[in-house]
Amino acid sequence: MASVFQRLFKFGQSEAHAALDKFEDPIKMTEQGIRDLKRDLQASMSSLAEVKAIAIRLRRDADDNKNMAAEYERKAMLLLQKMQSGALDQAEAERLAGEALRRKEECLEKAARSQQDWQAQDGMASQLQGKIEKLKATVSKYENDLITLKARAKTAASTKKINQQLSKIDSSGTISMLEKMRTKVEEDESLAQAYGSLADADQTVEDEIDNALNSKAAPATSNALAELKAKMGISAGA
Repeated sequence: MASVFQRLFKFGQSEAHAALDKFEDPIKMTEQGIRDLKRDLQASMSSLAEVKAIAIRLRRDADDNKNMAAEYERKAMLLLQKMQSGALDQAEAERLAGEALRRKEECLEKAARSQQDWQAQDGMASQLQGKIEKLKATVSKYENDLITLKARAKTAASTKKINQQLSKIDSSGTISMLEKMRTKVEEDESLAQAYGSLADADQTVEDEIDNALNSKAAPATSNALAELKAKMGISAGA
């Protein structure tokens, strides 16, 4: 049972160390930060779209109410014209014209409120747009920094690995090994030469005679020998 708990404890330690290493990895931290910023950017763009939609609707309402106010004023004028021409009773014409003018004022009030709300929403949209542009620039900067960081990290890892390999090389030990090998080769060469000398010393007189009989003198040597014998008065058969 104790061994089981020990294994679980070691497993927990390894997981904790791995999590700590991951937390302390600047590349992974930067990548996570960029992902968070992109999520914030997406949410901000959605909010901006909603604010702009509200501003567009308010501006449309203001324009519609202004148009309706102008239309009520036109109708009031037509009613008064009919009254002047006798086509419409004066009291009725004035009542209806007054009602048209009252609705005109209501439309103008609605247009003014919509205009004010639209200006407020448009200002908020402009501020939000500026923040989004700043956030975009920040994300772009961090992404470029991440590319540079990854390149530097890769170079540093490669350099570290090469330096570790070089630090493990024992130059003095290698040179000592080469010197021992050179000494061994020289000893083997000397021993081989010694064995050759012994083989030559083991030849008998008969071997020397046979070698002399089997060997053929070069033509130039034979001619020189005959001339020397003639000069000394030694016959050819001697």
